[in-house]
Amino acid sequence: MFKTVEWKGSAVRLIEQGKLPLKEEYTDYTDYKQVASAIERMVVRGAPAIGVTAAMGAALAAKQNKAEDHEGFFKEFEHALQTLEATRPTAVNLFWAINRMRVCAQESRGKPVGVIKDKLEKEALLIYEEDLAINQKMGENGAEVLEDGDTVLTHCNAGALATAGNYGTALGVIKMAHQQGKKISVFADETRPWLQGARLTTWEMMKEEIPITLITDSMAGHCMKKGMITKVIVGSDRIAANGDAANKIGTYTVAVLANRHNIPFYVAAPMSTIDYELSHGDLIPIEERNYNEVTHIMGQQQIAPDGISVFNPAFDVTPNNLITGIITEKGMAIPPSTENMAKMRES
Repeated sequence: MFKTVEWKGSAVRLIEQGKLPLKEEYTDYTDYKQVASAIERMVVRGAPAIGVTAAMGAALAAKQNKAEDHEGFFKEFEHALQTLEATRPTAVNLFWAINRMRVCAQESRGKPVGVIKDKLEKEALLIYEEDLAINQKMGENGAEVLEDGDTVLTHCNAGALATAGNYGTALGVIKMAHQQGKKISVFADETRPWLQGARLTTWEMMKEEIPITLITDSMAGHCMKKGMITKVIVGSDRIAANGDAANKIGTYTVAVLANRHNIPFYVAAPMSTIDYELSHGDLIPIEERNYNEVTHIMGQQQIAPDGISVFNPAFDVTPNNLITGIITEKGMAIPPSTENMAKMRES
């Protein structure tokens, strides 16, 4: 079994997702600046995985912090946290995990610096272990909406590669249904421009021996019209308090198509992805990335003319009225609404 992210004591080990599926390689990142760069360059991606990796990066920053006095330690540590926070603006798990590390440090402020470092390392590992358990529970909850014989369309990659490992979010639901003996097949959108569906989702599903068919993003509507898709399940990088959900660019298009063809559309994400401070999805910050992700394939083969104007938002927002239900480790909000999302929070 591959490992998405792993704590090595003096390094954070990441699977090089940009090299998949052709090469399964791992790299040890030995300081927090390298970890921040890896997040920004999408060596690691997926909101839960970004959060876990950032927490480990923070633990690494604390461990390598040479200040012996509290003032110096906290000044350097906060700088490291802000560096990590600046990497990916949409994925709320990033800020959730970093703030949890910040609070952990503050709660130990009166203790020796060495004790604070140990507590931060334990907190990062706890975040990792919790993510594994959360994803399994989410899979168990979500498997209830899948029936024997379903063909599920998914967009981007919301599997073990997008989390701490093992199950994942949207793919975790599919994997759990498969383990329960249900005959589930999958259609994966290629997911331009980073091709996470083509490179990563197909790779994960083949490892699980779950039947999967790859299609281009523009084929989803045709497949739905032909009756080839019975459910849609995607992940999310940030969900507003009313259930509006930001996910990889192209998800909104899939949701509109699913609605047109009366196909249930589900979002699977941990509670840490829900930003209850934002009342609706228009308030979710949308990351815009470099033009060359669109003009080049994987940063290599150029496919567009020099000087062309490019718009490259990394995410779009699907409004709650296009979402059948939101699946979390605490249960499901069906349909997603401010009231139902609040009830799930309180459960």
